[in-house]
Amino acid sequence: IHSRTCVYNINYHVVWSVKYRRKILSAEIEIYLKELVQKIASDKGFTVHLFEVGEGDHIHCFVSAPPKLSVTDIVKYLKGITGRKLFEKYPAIRQLWKGQLWNHSYYVETIGSVSEENIRRYIEHQSKSY
Repeated sequence: IHSRTCVYNINYHVVWSVKYRRKILSAEIEIYLKELVQKIASDKGFTVHLFEVGEGDHIHCFVSAPPKLSVTDIVKYLKGITGRKLFEKYPAIRQLWKGQLWNHSYYVETIGSVSEENIRRYIEHQSKSY
């Protein structure tokens, strides 16, 4: 019996924002989201190399995924599960929206072999102002 091993290097930079660009993503929420996103990734079979909140109203995420996972599915998991769990953990946030935390759209770009250092440098140039 042959086991098939898939070696891949498929990397995405995904950005999405809070609806109406409301600045509600505090340092505490970012810590919670980072843990949650790692759990989602491990459950769904992809890797999150970096996860950052930018200016309290949007998310930067660097992801590697096997070819069987579409970027659409990855974003659906990340936005869907984080939105639901944030509402559960922080009911006050839910009052601001009618059940929809994230903006419908998102930005995605593919990245070649990018070193962790380059990813960090890129993210650090995004300003952080909680």
